Amino acid sequence: MTFSDEIRLGIPDYLPEQKPYDNNINHAPKRKEILTHEERQLALRNALRYFPKHLHAQLAPEFIDELDHYGRIYMYRYRPNYEMYARPIDEYPYHSEQAAAIMLMIQNNLDPEVAQHPHELIVYGGNGAIFQNWAQYRLTMKYLSEMTDEQTLVMYSGHPLGLFPSHRNAPRVVVTNGMVIPNYSKPDDWERMNALGVSQYGQMTAGSYMYIGPQGIVHGTTITVLNACRKQLSAKGTAHDISGMLFVSSGLGGMSGAQPKAGNIAGVVSVVAEINPLAAKKRYDQGWVDELHDNLDELIPAIRKSVDEKRTVSMAYVGNVVDLWERLADEGVHVDIGSDQTSLHNPWAGGYYPADLTLEQSKQMMAENPDEFRKHVQASLRRQVAAINRLAERGMYFFDYGNAFLLQSKRAGADICRENGKFRYPSYVQDIMGPMFFDYGFGPFR
Repeated sequence: MTFSDEIRLGIPDYLPEQKPYDNNINHAPKRKEILTHEERQLALRNALRYFPKHLHAQLAPEFIDELDHYGRIYMYRYRPNYEMYARPIDEYPYHSEQAAAIMLMIQNNLDPEVAQHPHELIVYGGNGAIFQNWAQYRLTMKYLSEMTDEQTLVMYSGHPLGLFPSHRNAPRVVVTNGMVIPNYSKPDDWERMNALGVSQYGQMTAGSYMYIGPQGIVHGTTITVLNACRKQLSAKGTAHDISGMLFVSSGLGGMSGAQPKAGNIAGVVSVVAEINPLAAKKRYDQGWVDELHDNLDELIPAIRKSVDEKRTVSMAYVGNVVDLWERLADEGVHVDIGSDQTSLHNPWAGGYYPADLTLEQSKQMMAENPDEFRKHVQASLRRQVAAINRLAERGMYFFDYGNAFLLQSKRAGADICRENGKFRYPSYVQDIMGPMFFDYGFGPFR
């Protein structure tokens, strides 16, 4: 079957061949068990509604097995046979060129070189999804291949509601994600509704098909790093030469992968920690980071040497950022600017991995003992803030990069606030982005 034929087919009325679980792909962690027995049955019915009834008897145990093993029903069997990447627009089957452009964007979001957990349809941020399952992907691509310039496709949390008559000047697709009222907007509510297959967190550009990877914020991140360095120089009354300054942060999994490239463009020494070896290796292979290090005994001398030589270089520490911060503080390494880009909007389900646990131990604990995992995360945040405070006392300028680091640290009981109750450290929005971006005509951030 050709690429175009498979798109037009949508969901077949027969069972596709089962796909092997690919261990070379970066997979989402198992989600915690949160559904009651009755809710599990509802989640199964919600999944089966996409398929002809004669397949239900075969698919039902398979989907329940996915729910048991992964905490979600992804429908791995229905992953397409074709390779996932954005093709030239004329290779798509379409009646509306605008619809073909949207198909291209969807495939770019799910490209393994772009997406964080491509087989789970997670694009970035730990839980930023484009679809909840592969049936939704197949149906959406089919509808887009059929739609005309006088139709609109309506989407809700990955679920295609259908094609509706419209006109040429109307949007081709109207998308909403995670429409949840405040009384049901606690983290466990989101987890439950996502497991039920009725709502997803689309992040900012995942569920709207517009994610473009680290390059999406490399421009803004470069300006942020440059102006953070300038603030340091201004505070010290020194000349405007930032070469040899040291920038330390964390996160290479999604857009955070822009940080080392931004450091290189700015001309500083940058060190970014990433706990997931697959994510770090991907950014290295793609050229976003210059060096990979998994041993702090080797990394610390390499940092000192690069700073002394004023060498522009980006290094990834494949390990926990807390270990990196503590070692830098213990060794008396002068850090000029520091930040954090772990996905702390999603701290309990893969957005933040605590120190004292391995990656695999964390994945197991967050699914099997979420309350204990939460304690480890908060203890880790307290350690991280303590190390950051030590470095800040020696002159480091630290800023929150919009990832809820200050908020979650405060909730964890870390020493993140001053006596007046205000945060010790500013947000990049208030301290860098506002006065240094928009006052000079830069913006929007992306």
